[in-house]
Amino acid sequence: MGTSRMFRIFVVLGSVFMILLIIIYWDDVGASHLYLHTPVSPGPRIPPPPPPRQQPHTSRTPSFLSDIDAFVNQFLEPGTGEPTDPAPADSGNQSEKAEERYIPRREWKIHLSPVAAELRERQEQRRRLLQEMCANDSVVFPGKNRSFDDIPNKELDHLIVDDRHGIIYCYVPKVACSNWKRLMIVLSESLLQDGVPQRDPLSIPKDLVHNSSMHFTFNKFWKRYGKFAKHLMKVKLKKYTKFIFVRDPFVRLISAYRNKFELPNANFYLRFAQVMLRRYANQPTPPASADEAFGMGIHPSFPNFLQYLLDPQTEKEMPFNEHWRQVYRLCHPCQIQYDFVGHLETAEEDAEHLLRQLKVDNVVEFPTSRRNFTASTLEADWFNTVPLETRKELYKLYEPDFRLFGYDKPDSILNE
Repeated sequence: MGTSRMFRIFVVLGSVFMILLIIIYWDDVGASHLYLHTPVSPGPRIPPPPPPRQQPHTSRTPSFLSDIDAFVNQFLEPGTGEPTDPAPADSGNQSEKAEERYIPRREWKIHLSPVAAELRERQEQRRRLLQEMCANDSVVFPGKNRSFDDIPNKELDHLIVDDRHGIIYCYVPKVACSNWKRLMIVLSESLLQDGVPQRDPLSIPKDLVHNSSMHFTFNKFWKRYGKFAKHLMKVKLKKYTKFIFVRDPFVRLISAYRNKFELPNANFYLRFAQVMLRRYANQPTPPASADEAFGMGIHPSFPNFLQYLLDPQTEKEMPFNEHWRQVYRLCHPCQIQYDFVGHLETAEEDAEHLLRQLKVDNVVEFPTSRRNFTASTLEADWFNTVPLETRKELYKLYEPDFRLFGYDKPDSILNE
């Protein structure tokens, strides 16, 4: 009898000890602090659902441990606060980080008139095309058939999350990403000016726009959420509105070349231009700096740039730079079902449609760029000096982007 009683005592003490360990570990990984500093903005008022029926008490493990989905979902439901929620009492810590300060939430805008039918149909066609191409065996590219869980963390750095409004944006360099990043900063209220969130996108300095500390991206989840990171990503991908903007792949390459190699750029000259000059431009000892090189009229030609992209040695040394990396490698369109696919060629209409769909067009307006985009009508002129075989190889390299996003094969460039 005494042995049985001692056994029960040890079982009880062991259970208590395990529960304490679980609680301590749960607190360590930060699961109990999810989204306290970046609450989702409240959407249109919806009557709360009736309370669930009280379940009979059982001795099984508490539901918040056995059902992570239910635990996470409570932090992703629309808030109930007003736009002018009273600020909480000051904790006395005056050195709080800006992202941890209280910032009043903003109401989403409610529209009474529908979006134009042709704009809705355009989006439906683009989304449907993505699904069809991802299921089409004739469209082949590395990583197409892997699961989201198989995507390395370092390849998720282009997915910017705004928990305040429930938005995920995958940015593609050379596709107006600077202005979209500005809007994401304004929406997330991650930049304060005199203690007040910045409201004017064009007032945000360029160095801050591209500063990674201004954006909360998927690849940062591991540091904040630990073992729950991938699960939280998938929950947000399911619940949030996901968007991307793309452009004609060849025109994007021309734009990247013009911006990074036709103008003095110290970083790109040292990292890439010197390599191109040595390998393809008969410059065994290129000038030491971009200023010196441009002063002598030396810089890689557009054919040199394309040679660099097609050279197998290039990606053996390092992955493509984001400015010419394929969109399917940046944004994983076969693993992420985007809710909105914008094209730079229809940027103004698409931006207006998207902001309205997000119900934030009362908060931000997409800035009209004063700079001229590289015109697709000049595409043939840029490829005049490029050998036909090089053009065909280049198309093969970027063919998935052409087909995934509905851009016509440039037959006038690929056939002579």
